[in-house]
Amino acid sequence: MRQPPGDGEASSEGPGNWSLWRGQESRRLCYADPHRCGQALLQIGINMMALPGGRHLESIPLQGQRLHLMQVDSVQRWMEDLKLMTECECMCVLQAKPISLEEDTQGDLILAGGPGPGDSLQLLLKRGWVISTELRRIGQKLAQDRWARVHSMSVRLTCHARSMVNEYSVVSKSSSQEMGQAEKLLMEKCSELSAITERCLQVENEHVLKSMKACVSETLSTLGQHFGQLLELALTREVQALVRKIDASDNIYTTEATTGNLFSLTQEGAPLCRIIAKEGGVVALFKVCRQDSFRCLYPQALRTLASICCVEEGVHQLEKVDGVLCLADILTDDSHSEATRAEAAAVVAQVTSPHLPFTQHLSSFLESMEEIVTALIKLCQEASSGEVFLLASAALANITFFDTMACEMLLQLNAIHVLLEACSDKQRVDTPYTRDQIVTILANMSVLEQCASDIIQENGVQLIMDMLSEKPRSATPAEAAACERVQQKAAVTLARLCRDPDVAQEAVRLSCMSRLIELCRSPSERNSSDAVLVACLAALRRLAGVCPEGLQDSDFQQLVQPRLVDAFLLCSNMEESFV
Repeated sequence: MRQPPGDGEASSEGPGNWSLWRGQESRRLCYADPHRCGQALLQIGINMMALPGGRHLESIPLQGQRLHLMQVDSVQRWMEDLKLMTECECMCVLQAKPISLEEDTQGDLILAGGPGPGDSLQLLLKRGWVISTELRRIGQKLAQDRWARVHSMSVRLTCHARSMVNEYSVVSKSSSQEMGQAEKLLMEKCSELSAITERCLQVENEHVLKSMKACVSETLSTLGQHFGQLLELALTREVQALVRKIDASDNIYTTEATTGNLFSLTQEGAPLCRIIAKEGGVVALFKVCRQDSFRCLYPQALRTLASICCVEEGVHQLEKVDGVLCLADILTDDSHSEATRAEAAAVVAQVTSPHLPFTQHLSSFLESMEEIVTALIKLCQEASSGEVFLLASAALANITFFDTMACEMLLQLNAIHVLLEACSDKQRVDTPYTRDQIVTILANMSVLEQCASDIIQENGVQLIMDMLSEKPRSATPAEAAACERVQQKAAVTLARLCRDPDVAQEAVRLSCMSRLIELCRSPSERNSSDAVLVACLAALRRLAGVCPEGLQDSDFQQLVQPRLVDAFLLCSNMEESFV
């Protein structure tokens, strides 16, 4: 299940990207993730097991197998005997041995095998990860004045840089003058770094070392800049090739593979998304989304677009090619699959995110907003899974921030009934992430006076009361944060709705005041969240104004009567009693 942040905002794990909701679907291509390295090392181990003459362990005769079994039995017997005896000398050595190893002594970073044909992109990503890691480590050792380590790692860095330059030249088969110049500058700085760190090893005067340390630091910084420039040039070249391939291809399999490669690049972060946007990736992908022959590729293309639009350049390119109109056409066309319309909703959620300032200037969106909102409500109503409902509701939640007219549209489209009805359907609303989107929409709609009657009619106050008791089902920080947002927004919604006396009376009848007091006084109930505390204090004060007799004297004197800031400080400093 995708796990979006509140109101569709950017996650802290990455570059403000809707695609980060999809982190649990194994769509993130890391530079050199442990799984890949594990596979590579496993393959090396398999190769090492090969016997002379091309035989493997599987082809060992039966006699060898018997010997192997005898050896295993001997080891097992030794392990059993070991339980009954100890050697004092060994025990002392073990007690004195440090458990953890230094990060850089755990072995050099290894790239399994050489690059194969067409592997230039993977080569760049892997070598880039290795070199950037080495640069970081050298900086750490330099700060600790570990000159021997700094020099050895500088030499190793030079080897990695030379390998990247040589291997990429072989794979790419051609190089521009600009890239040649960048390669030359990088290798010169690597040689300079190795030379100066070697001289530092021979210096014992601390004052001289201090001045040389500044020089090493400057050289390291310049080297990092040259490496970044070279990597950007090489990646730009690879992206250009991918975009040209998508643009020119009329083969569905070629387009699918190339679009998949482009999506993988978007998962590497905002810098690569900017490169893709600048090199025409958005234009090429919308071209795919406008061809009926590529209908089965629409979800993949739209997913890639959502990732690219986490950066300003992507949103600007989307507007230039009338991307919003294309999204509206897809959302309103029932002949498209649910998966396609859900991915279109994901793009809408990304480009309307209230946490991305550059999305607030999408003038073309206002022209199609009514069609898009109507289609999204329909998608929520007909969603066959929690993921589809999540994407559609997240897009609606962001649109309510994007323009105030959206709330009035939702009210006219009977959105409150659709959303509250979905809350009782565990197939559609089954996580705090989805409830976060629903309560966001309700909180923004609650500023409208006519919203209160619809809430009462649909038994919405009870639902808000339930959201005040939202608890995470797992111990993950993301889910705990989602539950905090649900509680906070439920309290905000309640405070706004309680301007209506009928809603306030219903809230009192459902014991909302008792729950709000509990949230204020018990940090564990709100996961020690200050945002939830402030929202609950505000809601409690609004209810107390309507029904003061529902409060005990101590609650009134501590939570309602003082200034809000004083009540906040009192509650935030409370220590729970475990008696």
